[in-house]
Amino acid sequence: MLNKISIIGLGYIGLPTATLFASRKLRVIGVDVSAAVVETINRGDIHIVEPELDILVRAAVGSGYLRATTSVERADAFVIAVPTPLAADHKPDLSYIEAAAKSIAPVLEKGNLVVLESTSSVGSTELLARWMSEIRPELSFPHQAGETSDIRIAHCPERVLPGRIVHELVANDRVIGGMTSKCSEAAIALYRLVVQGRCIVTDVRTAEMCKLAENSFRDVNVAFANELSMVCDKLGIDVWELIALANRHPRVNILQPGCGVGGHCIAVDPWFIVDSAPEEAQLIRTARNVNDAKPDWVIGKVDEAVTQLVNSGMPAEDICIACLGISYKPDIDDLRESPALEIARTLAKRRDTMVAIVEPNLKTLPEDLRLEKVAFMRFEEAILEANIVVLLVDHAEFKNAKPKLKSAQVLIDTRGIWKDAK
Repeated sequence: MLNKISIIGLGYIGLPTATLFASRKLRVIGVDVSAAVVETINRGDIHIVEPELDILVRAAVGSGYLRATTSVERADAFVIAVPTPLAADHKPDLSYIEAAAKSIAPVLEKGNLVVLESTSSVGSTELLARWMSEIRPELSFPHQAGETSDIRIAHCPERVLPGRIVHELVANDRVIGGMTSKCSEAAIALYRLVVQGRCIVTDVRTAEMCKLAENSFRDVNVAFANELSMVCDKLGIDVWELIALANRHPRVNILQPGCGVGGHCIAVDPWFIVDSAPEEAQLIRTARNVNDAKPDWVIGKVDEAVTQLVNSGMPAEDICIACLGISYKPDIDDLRESPALEIARTLAKRRDTMVAIVEPNLKTLPEDLRLEKVAFMRFEEAILEANIVVLLVDHAEFKNAKPKLKSAQVLIDTRGIWKDAK
């Protein structure tokens, strides 16, 4: 019987997940290492931008079904939704998962279910089981006792789109990989409480690989579009027109290029596969390298524009570069692995030109961008002030605008939405 559920990690996935379980009138304990996050949630507020989430959190906290804390408590089921970043050498950093495992282990009781939702390299769920078993040798775990284990463990990767997380957590199919069939059954019973999509069972390693494969597929396709944009620029071809024409073929669907690839999934997950099979994952590695190189290519285009203005007689210190958008995708505040943020940081740290940053989804700039020659501006102000306009993220505010730039202004549109601006 699932009466109390604990969600470990209250970020972009953990908090919506906790809230949905609480909305079904289940007692939910949300755990996060940040006291500020815990305090915010217990006030009924949220620390991230996600449609509908603020209303749901307020209702869940107000009704008493959701409570946040910094300490793990006993529960019937534990869902781990902590970060899985990359180390400097592109190797998976599983330290957050290990820390979660070691925090859960002391409160585990026979019959408990532990689900790893964090995107992770193949074999991580088995490591999770071993880390917990080392602390609780009196309990049996699936890698030791199989179907008769005291503790059930499964992997269930989230597959949601920021901006639609609440809807997709309910509507999307879920891939569930239990370490045993009884582990899978226990996980299905948990997710059936909130998921309307299908719960599809596989083994634990396939479930781990499924999320990595999905995001690597997308990364490879984006890399093709990004590489095509650089080729077309060199050959004097409008890549946006080219893609529109090519996509009229009934079996061609080229994606739209941008300034790179960001977010904690597509920009990270392919490296997990490369780390596991470095000799075999050649295409996946190449796609990552192409997408990681795109911000430098954009910076190169800005440098060309700066040189052009300086050669025309304008001092570099008088040049203002407007960076439009620094989140990793449109209409959200998420800066994780954002190529637009990387571009803005690089330009700002040079300090030889003024940099104006427009980000309608943030109230303040990240601390490392609060520099002397960096200004946080409104869209209209930046368009008037800038000599070079660099459109990095196609936020709705930018797409709906119809700017008419002056002939002396340089436009670098990485999203192809302002064809008529000049």
